[in-house]
Amino acid sequence: MNLCTAAVTVLTTADPAEKVRSSHRFAEDWRTGRISEIGDAPPPDRPARPDKPELRLPRDMPARRKAGSTLGRIALLHALAHIELNAIDLAWDIVARFGSGLPKAFSDDWVQIADDEARHFDMLCGRLADLGSHYGALPAHDGLWQASQDTAHDLSARLAIVPLVLEARGLDVTPGMIESLRRVGDDAGADALQIIHDDEITHVAAGRRWFEHVCAERGMEPIPTWQHLVRTHFKGALKRPFNEASRTKAGFAAAFYEPIAS
Repeated sequence: MNLCTAAVTVLTTADPAEKVRSSHRFAEDWRTGRISEIGDAPPPDRPARPDKPELRLPRDMPARRKAGSTLGRIALLHALAHIELNAIDLAWDIVARFGSGLPKAFSDDWVQIADDEARHFDMLCGRLADLGSHYGALPAHDGLWQASQDTAHDLSARLAIVPLVLEARGLDVTPGMIESLRRVGDDAGADALQIIHDDEITHVAAGRRWFEHVCAERGMEPIPTWQHLVRTHFKGALKRPFNEASRTKAGFAAAFYEPIAS
């Protein structure tokens, strides 16, 4: 098995628990050299998904409850678990779709990110179980894979949108979620989100580093190129306030996003 074949195996695995186990196993195989070739294998247009949760358009999702109630915390953690499940697949997709033409360090970074996202999903599922629920108990947003499909043709677009818009947005909103959970005494949930936030800094950093690498290879200026790609491929606005401290830790300067923010 080569790395791209391993990535496609994860992408075509519907069961979330098996997707997590395979992600951890293949990441370890890559780190230890049991998988040593990047190889080449076409990824699917969409990853396999379990029967539950029911996937809905964003406009058809129920209004989010406040995190102060148990049901509100379940809804929050379920939504975040769904994001992390998609993030596992996004990381493996970028390996399978673009890894064969790039230095090994690119695959090193995204395999580690896939491993992190699988760990995050597991943590959130554990918290859902503690609250008497599970992943699949609530409907989920079906717009999350759209960014992958919209940027499947170009690595610079993928990097511009997924790590440098979507994951960077996670850096902005997660501290408020952590504060809300601590306020109602859910320190275990808050601690899990803090781990996720801190790991996401490294993911945004990897996205920024490889975006700049691609720009250098193509003779493009990173900041105007990123702004053009966001205007072209991101269906939405860059919303203030930004978590500039965490974005700066990732090396993602305000000069990228402030000029085009709403």
